[in-house]
Amino acid sequence: MKPFRSHVAIAIDGGGIKGVICTRALMMLEEELGRPVHEVFRLSAGTSTGSILSAAIAAKLSAARMHELYVNVGDSIFPKSLRTALFPLTRYRYPHEPLAAALREYIGDRPIGDFWTAEPPTDLVLTTFDLVENRTRFIKPWKDEYKGWSMVQAVLASSSVPTYFPVVAGRYVDGGVGSFANPCYLAAYEIKYVLNWDPAETTLISLGTGRDPGKLKEGEADKYYAWNWIGPVLGAFLHSAGDQQVHLVETFFEQLDFRRFQVDLNQPIEMDDPKSIPALIGYGEEMGRMILNDFTDRAQLVQATTAPKGVLP
Repeated sequence: MKPFRSHVAIAIDGGGIKGVICTRALMMLEEELGRPVHEVFRLSAGTSTGSILSAAIAAKLSAARMHELYVNVGDSIFPKSLRTALFPLTRYRYPHEPLAAALREYIGDRPIGDFWTAEPPTDLVLTTFDLVENRTRFIKPWKDEYKGWSMVQAVLASSSVPTYFPVVAGRYVDGGVGSFANPCYLAAYEIKYVLNWDPAETTLISLGTGRDPGKLKEGEADKYYAWNWIGPVLGAFLHSAGDQQVHLVETFFEQLDFRRFQVDLNQPIEMDDPKSIPALIGYGEEMGRMILNDFTDRAQLVQATTAPKGVLP
């Protein structure tokens, strides 16, 4: 693995229980470095499940402890009940309380502003979508409007996926509802324009939570009715938005040591399926090997193509 530069940041995608991929990969990184990741990453950015892990890093949890959170409480966060059986006749599938209790136990519930005033200070960027103002909000410990927020409130606001969890405070839902399910561009922006780190002296690690395989065969969509398009269109939007963030970092932060890691899933895994944890651990070990061998995601290989001269008058 190439050495990290003087400053090191991490950005982690959304994905529900698929955050297990990242926790296992981070355990392998800790083993390689011989120290906990919270001593490595001074900036962590996350959306949804990535907000849980980013908050855990800021709260100085080891990767093993983060992994334990997912493995031990996944079933309680995503319980099968009458509510889930009746969905979509119910407004959402899962209550907040089990997730909130797990966050308090593992991460604590201190104001997020404490991380900025700690020694050494830690920066944090969590995304949430504000339904009232119809925009993405960026929760940061140094912003006056958010520094009094509790860690649990901030993480719930970032990870409350519509139809899975209730809305937070009557207005906040999962940050992936906007364009930032992959928050790597937000981290790059924070690095250069907020923290004033020199990109030439900075490493940014970006972790995905698994790329679903293509589901459609050629010609299958010809038979679709209106309701059949919901899943494919949402999936295409999330996948394309994530790749777009990678391309933006590659384009506008050329001096940054940017390393994007993603694994390809053999079959789709739902974000609320704790029974998939053994398979996710295997994918996490695959990602860990990618990190240790500098095998970055193919999305980083996308390059702009120059048009031939003389095509337009």
